[in-house]
Amino acid sequence: MNRDEPLVLGIETSCDETGIGIVRGRTLLSNTIASSMEEHARYGGVVPEVAARAHLEALQPAIAAALAEASVSLDELDAVAVTSGPGLAGALMVGIGAAKALAVSLDRPLYAVNHLVGHIAADILDADAPPIEYPTVALLVSGGHTSLLLVRDLTTDVELLGETVDDAAGEAFDKVARLLGLPYPGGPEIDRAARDGDPTAIPFPRGLSRASDMDKHRYDFSFSGLKTAVARFTEQQQAAGVEVPVADVAASFREAVVDVLITKALDACARFDVPRLLLGGGVIANRRLREVATLRADAAGVALRIPPLSLCTDNGAMIAGLAAELIRSGRPASTLGFGADSTLPVTEIQVAEDLDAGGGR
Repeated sequence: MNRDEPLVLGIETSCDETGIGIVRGRTLLSNTIASSMEEHARYGGVVPEVAARAHLEALQPAIAAALAEASVSLDELDAVAVTSGPGLAGALMVGIGAAKALAVSLDRPLYAVNHLVGHIAADILDADAPPIEYPTVALLVSGGHTSLLLVRDLTTDVELLGETVDDAAGEAFDKVARLLGLPYPGGPEIDRAARDGDPTAIPFPRGLSRASDMDKHRYDFSFSGLKTAVARFTEQQQAAGVEVPVADVAASFREAVVDVLITKALDACARFDVPRLLLGGGVIANRRLREVATLRADAAGVALRIPPLSLCTDNGAMIAGLAAELIRSGRPASTLGFGADSTLPVTEIQVAEDLDAGGGR
């Protein structure tokens, strides 16, 4: 570990997980996560007001735990980083307020960064993997976002190729799980139910995959129609007095989602002549998604990168890691005038008023 590298504390509060991470350059020192998922489970999904209150309660002990794990003090920090967006506005505001308070009280630079780009930065903290090569295609799949990106440089050039036009993949998993009577969160439950199912049993649709969609929506995603198809199938089974084959439905639904995600990602690799694909986001924990991605990327001659699962879900380490890369590349700190931006575009890597319209904006 090079002690000349910046020591950065990152704060992530975009949804239901309070993430505090500390890195020194590209070395991960701590990754503390306090989840409020159990509080949301009774409602079948994330409730923004509940998430914001949970962040308020969790932030101080999470920061203390992260500092203890990293064996550093606040005074030793070289910079503070925080997610400015996208995410739930109220939840983001909690983290931003804490980060500004820390930066001002410690007289340290503050870096406001993009949550989605942070998921790409998580990969640089994998000590067992070689450095990222650019350009790379990145597929980010989480509860609120499904995005396909072309990353020419992590700190200056991230292009959005496509994103979800309705339900994100993670949302679709939650909604289909509810249709099947499975608990929240839906991703792990669908994964478990699908183990005993036949992924070819039900020919569920692949959204935005027809030839007529290729011009306008080649790299966009839509899972609302798939969710509706599952609902209609279960309703028809119930109306006929037939027991719903939960395992087959789960496996067939999961296969449709995975097929669309990996097909579009590998198509982007081929079209832009980029033999590299990086996966990120909480849905990457899905066993079948990782399995299919590995097999099909290998067949296509594409090098596949998947960060450790502990860094795939929302976490503060990825935010700290992205800030450390910005510092390494000489980017100035953010001003204190930024706020929460629930729809922050992925092309805006860092929120900083003194950056020009090109580069990281």
